[in-house]
Amino acid sequence: MDRLQQAKALLKAHGQEHLLAYFEELGEGEREGLLKEIESIDWSIFSPEARVQPPEGDITPIEGMSTAEIEAQRETFFAVGCEAIRGGKVAALLLAGGQGTRLGYNGPKGTMDIGLTRPLYIYECLINNLLEVCNACGAYVPLYIMTSDKTDRETRSFLKEHGYFGYPAEKVRFFLQDMAPATDFEGKILLEGKGRLALSPNGNGGCFSSLRRAGLMEEAAKEGVEWFNVFAVDNVLQRIADPVFVGATILAGAGCGAKFVRKCEPEERVGVLCRRGGVPDIVEYYELSKEMANERDEQGGLVYSFGVTLNYLFRREMLEKIVGAVIPVHRAKKKVPCLNAAGELVKPEAENGYKYETLVVDVVRLMGSCLPFEAVREREFAPIKNAEGKDSVQSARELLKFNGVTL
Repeated sequence: MDRLQQAKALLKAHGQEHLLAYFEELGEGEREGLLKEIESIDWSIFSPEARVQPPEGDITPIEGMSTAEIEAQRETFFAVGCEAIRGGKVAALLLAGGQGTRLGYNGPKGTMDIGLTRPLYIYECLINNLLEVCNACGAYVPLYIMTSDKTDRETRSFLKEHGYFGYPAEKVRFFLQDMAPATDFEGKILLEGKGRLALSPNGNGGCFSSLRRAGLMEEAAKEGVEWFNVFAVDNVLQRIADPVFVGATILAGAGCGAKFVRKCEPEERVGVLCRRGGVPDIVEYYELSKEMANERDEQGGLVYSFGVTLNYLFRREMLEKIVGAVIPVHRAKKKVPCLNAAGELVKPEAENGYKYETLVVDVVRLMGSCLPFEAVREREFAPIKNAEGKDSVQSARELLKFNGVTL
């Protein structure tokens, strides 16, 4: 059976035969591309079993490691973390698939120049932070960078052009984030063109399945990596492969560690580390009732105050047990550009379909145990998410200057 017949049989089994409706109109290259996209579909994301189910159990506070506790044991944690880094047991995984569209920037977010008197790129800030750790520990950390179809080529060429900002090129690995097809509300996969599926990134929780598909999870295991420090591209102050964080998580015997900052106000829109049904979990800000969000302890602090920063440490052995198996799939209503019945591309004004993605916050719950590790907000939390105001380029610049970075 040739590839076309195999594709027809596969689509028939899933009720998606319409994806080949324009096949005869396509050129050879377009046909090849469409067949490749069909062959790469992960059909499991559409199964009811994969769909996110509301976690069961009451939401309760979780104990975390405060800055005072960390300082009291800093030397011990640092020594254990440095030993793990020097032994090649820690790798960094950068989530870099996003564009800078919300910031008014046309390109991968990490390539954005946020300097004032000199060029200073977001990637440069992150690599400088990682180099501080490498210099302190006397060893380089393997750096895995997850890009997307829209950012891959430009990210690779940008970092190569800038000499990886001083990081050894042989320690850097790139891999593409898997894509997931969008569907209409009846579950039919949408076409973006006569030879293209309507695809979108499968969410930051897909970083591990994408790493495995690229053969890099196996490579990391062979090289002795035991921990992955997963972090987002937009926080220019974050400590990456922080040996104190690594050492504390190892000594705690936890399946993962999660850095948090104290919420500055009850309404702050960040996920909160807590327990749900007795298991460490991350509750989104909108899941907390007004009463819970405002609840205070005896010292007057917020009870639910552990705001996550998207800086996690995951044990590789536990990841391998869950990757591609039980990470729940979120289905979100979106406006999806697609072909209409006449084969014309339309950009809908209202939500017309679902996009499917997995989230790294769900992985925390699947680890079974987690060490919440407090970071000092003004030292480690300067996200760039908005064009202006809170968590913007301007607020990040102010925090960079506060930390002695020349802009």
